[in-house]
Amino acid sequence: MGEESRKDVSGQEEPDDGEALGRSIRDARRTKGWTLEEAGRAAGIGRSTLSKIENNQTRPSFDIVRRLTQALDMSTPQLFLQSGQSGISGRRDFTPKGEGEIKTTPTYLHELLCPELTSKRMLPYIATIKARDLSEFETWIRHSGEEFMYVLSGELIFVSEHYRPLSMKAGDSLYYDSGMGHGCISTSEEDAQVLWVSLE
Repeated sequence: MGEESRKDVSGQEEPDDGEALGRSIRDARRTKGWTLEEAGRAAGIGRSTLSKIENNQTRPSFDIVRRLTQALDMSTPQLFLQSGQSGISGRRDFTPKGEGEIKTTPTYLHELLCPELTSKRMLPYIATIKARDLSEFETWIRHSGEEFMYVLSGELIFVSEHYRPLSMKAGDSLYYDSGMGHGCISTSEEDAQVLWVSLE
């Protein structure tokens, strides 16, 4: 028998992880106005390889995914999260303390946890909130899915499009729709640290 197609609760076909990754990379490349050849050169891979990745005709290694996301400035953590479906069960990934994948933005420093698994439903990471004023954000942060955040240390203000600013301190937690424009600024003497989990 052939492999059964995956459907969501509404009966619609779900894209597989390769399709989601390919679409994210293609969108980021087009945003920069790059051709396949230009993007491939920036990431150190061939044009044909990049075309196959964008069209879900090959499964890229973690190293190639990392080079592409760096070359295309895909710094929002959600962009490292693929669709999260896999026929493989019993997977695991371990990150020793302080040895996550570091990604920096002008306002945050992210430590991606368990980054070797590129196909998963959630993306856990620890973020250091560097921003101290809303003027440091060029625009709202927004991406598909939902997010959970837990304040590990320090104090911060969570700002969003539809709600009043929310003051948070160590031990506080929040769950929200990440498609809603949002951002965080530290208000304590030290930069606040939070555990974030992004869900597709």
